[in-house]
Amino acid sequence: SGFAAVYVAALVLGNSELPHRGATRSFAEGVAWLAQIGLFVMLGLLLSPGRITLSTVGLALAAGLVLTLVARPISVAVSAVVQPMPWRELAFLSWAGLRGAVPIVLTTIPLAEGIDGSERLFDLVFVMVVVFTLLTGPTLPWAARVLRVARRSEPRDLDVEAAPLERVAADLLQVTISPRSLMHGVEVGELRLPQGASVSLVIRDDQTLVPERRTALRAGDHLLVVTPRRQREQTEKRLRQVSRGGRLAQWLGPVR
Repeated sequence: SGFAAVYVAALVLGNSELPHRGATRSFAEGVAWLAQIGLFVMLGLLLSPGRITLSTVGLALAAGLVLTLVARPISVAVSAVVQPMPWRELAFLSWAGLRGAVPIVLTTIPLAEGIDGSERLFDLVFVMVVVFTLLTGPTLPWAARVLRVARRSEPRDLDVEAAPLERVAADLLQVTISPRSLMHGVEVGELRLPQGASVSLVIRDDQTLVPERRTALRAGDHLLVVTPRRQREQTEKRLRQVSRGGRLAQWLGPVR
């Protein structure tokens, strides 16, 4: 399955230590938007409103109710056997229902093969996805509040991106200090980075600054940190420790 292959590849790459992760993610998002535009243009060309009848709508509603109230809760419960989740989150996933263009795209496979009844199947799935997106979509914020699974979206306190320096087996980390970070006011010498790692440059207000040990960092600063590749993980952990605990952060404190 091409869909499954792309999904698994994205999971693997998304959890790998990729250089230039920010730029790669931005490029992938741009390509994804272009693909979605082409996808919906294709679906619009395949759909013929004249084929949609009341019986098609009725059957689509009946199938959607079975999927939302029976099939999807069962499938979510079975999936939770491998990775248990709280029942509130399972209930929210069950209510989310069948939405998006992927179910419609899957019905284009029998349509392309010329299988009998494929046009009716395409129309049924199309109507079902559109109707239940309009019905369940607006209720998702309400369901999240009722089930108490909603979480306020907060910016990360520290963004780190790696640029590889292959010849010296080192990485150049680009660190951005956000307003939430407790690294504000910490001096460079107080970072206590692992041996071999150092802050090579500070960019502040579009001005570059070569830091000294007594240079105090500020919110909004961009740091260029050079670290040996073998020490990269420890360096990132230490930066996050200071970002979350300030200058008094313990070297061996827990970092998530």
